[in-house]
Amino acid sequence: MEYVLLGLFLLLTALGVPVAFSLCLSVASILIFFMDKPLVMITQIMFSGIDSFSFMAVPFFMLAGSFMSAGGVTTRLVQFSQALVGSFTGGLAQTVSVSGCFFAAISGSSAATTAALGTTMVNEMEKKGYARDWATGVVASSGVVGIVIPPSITMVVYGVIADTSIGDLFIGGFIPGMMMGASMMLVSWYMAKKRGIRPEGNFSFAHLAKAFKESFFALMTPVIIIGGIYGGIFTPTEAAAVAAVYGIFVGLFIYKELKFRDFPQIIFQAVIGTTMIMLLVGAANVFGWLLTSLQIPHRLGEFVVSITTSPIMFLMALNVLLLIAGTMVNASAAVVILTPIFLPVAKTLGIDPLFFGVLMVVNLAIGCITPPVGLDLFVASAITKVPIERVMIASLPYLGALLVTLVILTLFPWFVTVLPYAMR
Repeated sequence: MEYVLLGLFLLLTALGVPVAFSLCLSVASILIFFMDKPLVMITQIMFSGIDSFSFMAVPFFMLAGSFMSAGGVTTRLVQFSQALVGSFTGGLAQTVSVSGCFFAAISGSSAATTAALGTTMVNEMEKKGYARDWATGVVASSGVVGIVIPPSITMVVYGVIADTSIGDLFIGGFIPGMMMGASMMLVSWYMAKKRGIRPEGNFSFAHLAKAFKESFFALMTPVIIIGGIYGGIFTPTEAAAVAAVYGIFVGLFIYKELKFRDFPQIIFQAVIGTTMIMLLVGAANVFGWLLTSLQIPHRLGEFVVSITTSPIMFLMALNVLLLIAGTMVNASAAVVILTPIFLPVAKTLGIDPLFFGVLMVVNLAIGCITPPVGLDLFVASAITKVPIERVMIASLPYLGALLVTLVILTLFPWFVTVLPYAMR
């Protein structure tokens, strides 16, 4: 029965059916032909799966990112990043990676981070002598940190499913996100050196101080979110609401670029984005329920333990699976489907659920630029009009650097767990 379920899902996905509908249709087929269960169970399980106070953080984080982007925050973050690293070799390409880290601390979404960077940086890089393919590749790659650096919508989903502290997950993603950004900066430096792109001007503390002053309120967003959560002032969901209100305040009264006429469009976009994610999460929850009912997680756990008791071997094999899953399925949906399957196995092997969650999110993030169907590749291609195959080729050096970072994180869990446990 489980083979029929998996086969139906893969077939429907290959035929181009949206993932949420593929999940529900495959489950419905099993309920009708093999289990004689009423189809109303699907809607009941979908709603019970998303009926969580923590999931309210999703629309609020989306609103926060949209309000800040429309309010001029993105532009100022780019200016600060450029003042910080723009004078280095390959400075503009490095600026994209640094800006990606900063914007990730606002948006919580890899696609949103990629879109913000693409509309802001690609044309500027092309004017400075960077090939448009390269510029698009670095934009697509830099967007992946959007779901790793806190706040992260995908970590919210994992925290709910795995009953793990969302605040700890946010803090645990900070160092891995910085490592991913640094690895991409090194690639940009090497490629710029190889292609003879010279640094632009000299580093200036005065310029950096001015850029920091102008972007101060933007940079305070993650401080408010993380500080409020760990200070016991508000929950992660309440932090998301505060971030949205703060985004409105900064856009309207500090930078004065956000207009009331922008609100309907921003709210509409947030509603659409939230609906898509919640539909995916609900459908994935139905799929996960059926997998659990068929005792697949238990049987898989016994099978893995019979093959190896090495946590490292298990994690390396899981890395490959998650990279593949990240290319085909939305990261939040993948978390809902795969967490109930593999987390019990991880616990059996003594793997920290906090570390496991962050590693899963890093894998799925990298999957967003893994050919052939990485989401961020298509987002960047759509914005810059560069053919998708050229974007894939341009992003390969960055993908290689991110995979090296993934291996380091797998071998040394300390990078993930040190900050959360130190701050407890």
